[in-house]
Amino acid sequence: MSTENLPQSPQQPPRKPRVAVVFGGRSSEHGISVVTAGAVLKAIDRTKYDVLPIGITQDGRWALTADEPERMAITERRTPNVAELAESSEGGVVLPVDPGNREVVYSEPGSVPKALGEVDVVFPVLHGPYGEDGTLQGLLELSGVPYVGSGVLASAVGQDKEYMKRVFTSFGLAVGPYVVIRPREWEQDESAARKKIVDFAGEHGWPLFVKPARAGSSIGITKVDDLAGLDDAIAEAQRHDPKILVEAALRGREIECGVLDFEDGPRASVPSEIPSPETHAYYDFEAKYIDSTPGIVPAPLTPEETAEVQQLAVDAFEAASCEGLVRADFFLTDQGFVINEINTMPGMTPISMYPQMWQASGVSYPELVDRLIQAALRRSTGLR
Repeated sequence: MSTENLPQSPQQPPRKPRVAVVFGGRSSEHGISVVTAGAVLKAIDRTKYDVLPIGITQDGRWALTADEPERMAITERRTPNVAELAESSEGGVVLPVDPGNREVVYSEPGSVPKALGEVDVVFPVLHGPYGEDGTLQGLLELSGVPYVGSGVLASAVGQDKEYMKRVFTSFGLAVGPYVVIRPREWEQDESAARKKIVDFAGEHGWPLFVKPARAGSSIGITKVDDLAGLDDAIAEAQRHDPKILVEAALRGREIECGVLDFEDGPRASVPSEIPSPETHAYYDFEAKYIDSTPGIVPAPLTPEETAEVQQLAVDAFEAASCEGLVRADFFLTDQGFVINEINTMPGMTPISMYPQMWQASGVSYPELVDRLIQAALRRSTGLR
């Protein structure tokens, strides 16, 4: 029997991939994460993707937030926070922990939980501990939900500056002199721990940079010019992380380079240079985000220097087993390039260097965000 003249049921249009943008978090970089989320939300192509914004408050509650990127900006020298953006002061979002179920649920006290639909990929724009350090990545691996950026190991290595430097050294990348003070050392014998730093200064000279070992955005860092400022610098770093890192000052130009996963593997952007800020002792949080000290893109390097730092950035990406994206930071010294650190989820605010470097490399911000989402959708969770 012919079916030519029978009524045909209309075909349902294919569902757009659903992207959960997760931001905020419990670290001291909470506000910058919110600003980054605003830029990412604004850039996502809504004709191609559905979007679910999920904010994590500073006390760890997962909150449903309005999709209003314009409210996620620095205003009057103040960063935004998730508590101001949450649709409820009590409601919570729960991700699935069953790999066979990607349904996100929202619940409030005294109300029936509400299904928010399935999530196809998570775009985690958290910075610092409890998000960028492998903890959220581990949760997403358990849930079987693809996500943007590096996996558990690379995220953890990229967050802990001590082990990052150890990995780079083992792969033959040059790093600057440093010393680590672990929490137990400080608790058992403060005098011995302080002497360890003083001896380091005696060997490498002042100034020193005292910083939290597992933080970013230049938060908690102090440039110490002499012994008198050491104790205050240690206390400030320990306010953010009980483990601290002390680095010798490197004389050289600050050069950054972005790495992005393409279909054929990681590629490096044109590099940028961070000039010494005129009104700050170094490129600190205020200089980066509040006073918006502009970087130079592309960096004024020779073709040979540009090619070298691009290769070193990709080498660092591969050494730490990174995925998706990385910003690699270097010093160009008289002895050549020295890698300072990598960021596995670099700031992507409108003034951040990572998107600016890719813009100068021919990849617009919306295309950059799209490439990151597509790379995550191509990649499976689990061992790979």
